[in-house]
Amino acid sequence: MKAVRFHEYGEIDVLRVEDVPRPSPGPGQVLVEVRAAGIQPGEVMIRRGARHGRWPATFPSGQGSDLAGVVVDLGPEVRGFAIGDEVLGFTHNRASHAEFVVVDDVNLVSRPQGLPWEVAGSLYVAGTTAYATVFAVDPGPGDTVVVSGAAGGVGSLAVQLARRRGATVIGLASERNHGWLKERGIVPVGYGDGVAERIRRAADGSVDAFIDTFGDGYVDLAVELGVRPERINTIRDWRAAAEVGARTYGEGSAACAVVIGELARLAARGELEVPIARTYPLEQVRDAFRELERGHTHGKIVLRP
Repeated sequence: MKAVRFHEYGEIDVLRVEDVPRPSPGPGQVLVEVRAAGIQPGEVMIRRGARHGRWPATFPSGQGSDLAGVVVDLGPEVRGFAIGDEVLGFTHNRASHAEFVVVDDVNLVSRPQGLPWEVAGSLYVAGTTAYATVFAVDPGPGDTVVVSGAAGGVGSLAVQLARRRGATVIGLASERNHGWLKERGIVPVGYGDGVAERIRRAADGSVDAFIDTFGDGYVDLAVELGVRPERINTIRDWRAAAEVGARTYGEGSAACAVVIGELARLAARGELEVPIARTYPLEQVRDAFRELERGHTHGKIVLRP
């Protein structure tokens, strides 16, 4: 089978699509033929070695956690799944950027009818991270919440989830994405110089909570706006969070099949849009990451093995 591998830390050119043995499922595991697998900014940092202290690679290393596909083989003691089932979920083994992947049955849910493969295969990291960030700041009716990176993979979901809870949501994004935000009931504000004053005008009062999906000074901006540290959450700027006492809830805080299943059902019913920026065949994984690393992508980039 074909799978993405890298044999050393480095830039995009270390990524290869190689022939590797097809894995076999063990107890409580299934083998999934992958139909779609999202790519993540965190995978860039791991590939470069920037997260070696926290998530070291063993070479040759695969990559990929998000996945959706069809069950083609079962290990012993599998519960709730059969060959031919359409599923989505995740693996912690850096292995979903491949034609086949072994997955623990507890990390899978059934794909709801009508949910596109690209959406199903890109829900795990972005979806559970967005879910956790919203949970961390606990927005409700009467609250005003600011979300940085509001049109990105995580931000585009966080703004919708916060809005579903009745909050007024201000989304920081480039002007080309303002229309998309407005259509979903979000108040768009451009980032850059003068952003604090633009937020104050848009809020027409105080800001109650701040979700930072981008880093680059937004924790300090939240403090400047008067947001209490316990209602600031960042998934990028851990140092600033530690300095002010902000929260750092992210993917790991909601990484379970129950959350993915809830998000998948919302998306299938049209109550949560998961924007897909572009899909690439597995063989073009380098091109996919070039687009991701340029930044400012609206929504998810997905590999289709």
